[in-house]
Amino acid sequence: MTASSVNSRFQVDERGYYGRFGGAYIPELLYPNIAELTENYLHYIQSPDFQEEFHYLLHHYVGRPTPLYFASRLSEKYNTHIYLKREDLCHTGAHKINNTIGQILLAKRLGKRKIVAETGAGQHGVATATVCALMGLECIVYMGEVDIQRQAPNVARMRMLGAEVRPATTGSRTLKDATNEAMRHWINHPTDTHYIIGSVVGPHPYPDMVARFQSVISAEIRRQLAEATGSELPDYVLACVGGGSNAAGAFYHFLDEPSVQLIGLEAAGKGVNSGHSAATTVLGKPGILHGSKSLLMQSPDGQVIEPYSISAGLDYPGIGPLHAHLFESGRATFVPITDEEAMQAGLLCSRLEGIIPAIETAHALAYLEKLHAAPHQTVVICLSGRGDKDLQTYINWFGKQLK
Repeated sequence: MTASSVNSRFQVDERGYYGRFGGAYIPELLYPNIAELTENYLHYIQSPDFQEEFHYLLHHYVGRPTPLYFASRLSEKYNTHIYLKREDLCHTGAHKINNTIGQILLAKRLGKRKIVAETGAGQHGVATATVCALMGLECIVYMGEVDIQRQAPNVARMRMLGAEVRPATTGSRTLKDATNEAMRHWINHPTDTHYIIGSVVGPHPYPDMVARFQSVISAEIRRQLAEATGSELPDYVLACVGGGSNAAGAFYHFLDEPSVQLIGLEAAGKGVNSGHSAATTVLGKPGILHGSKSLLMQSPDGQVIEPYSISAGLDYPGIGPLHAHLFESGRATFVPITDEEAMQAGLLCSRLEGIIPAIETAHALAYLEKLHAAPHQTVVICLSGRGDKDLQTYINWFGKQLK
């Protein structure tokens, strides 16, 4: 099953919109870049030579297909059938590599020699630095100053791979601000540089392009679940949502299967109404950020409200336009999860399954406490990344318990 085989009301239209969300709200200086991508991305990524190279690298370099693991002890605890889609076992430790492989192949076909990217938790930055090293392209990664401090291992990995890591020192000094800086860089270097956006955000065609590259996740889930259970369709698919690339990939091939309940877990931070949150579907309203119209946390006069999450990868004031459409249409349910709930779920998964999850993923695992699935039902959770990068945060949170 390929991403191009899906054609439904949940896919982007010819204008770049999902329902009323999406589009390309860009400065005039970026128009040639976006026009070049829009005119060429489907031609290139659907071509046989691209697909052959893409899937070769996914298999031999990334390590796909990733396992769909039956989590027996979690299943016993929650009295249902729980499967973990092990994106943490991808090369570089997260799903982000699926997209960067696709975009670097596209960039080379477009004749670009340099790459710029943004990163929050650092996983997308590492994945971008990795493929740039693989293909011999120059790499600059913008990262919030706060995130550089709390994700030091990933910063070291990026630099070891040859990338230049530049701090974003404005605003909350996190993912939103890194994205701002990366876009400014692209505006100033439009001819020789490709911007590898790490999530299903940004101007069209990025949300669609990233979702297509990540859709390998749900394509594999369907095949693997059929082998394991005799049915391709689970009852629930759970995934964390910041911008939402792992959720887009996990949901993609289930969008037209109404029996499959799609649930995105957002970062409630210290509480939805605490003033320290990133629960966009609860707190947001339609607005424009980073080149597209979506749901956005903003003040009454339209200023972006600074988000907060203990998870660097969910610390974003909006969601991708696909997810905004899934929320508004009712096709997917979005639920806020607090820092406390996520951290406890991360520790529980570690001790029951021997898998230390990224704190982003722990938000999805935390929903098992609230889901109350029936014993005969099947729950698939996209385990989007491993928790190595978050060990210091876990140590700081649990204190003496981990010392």
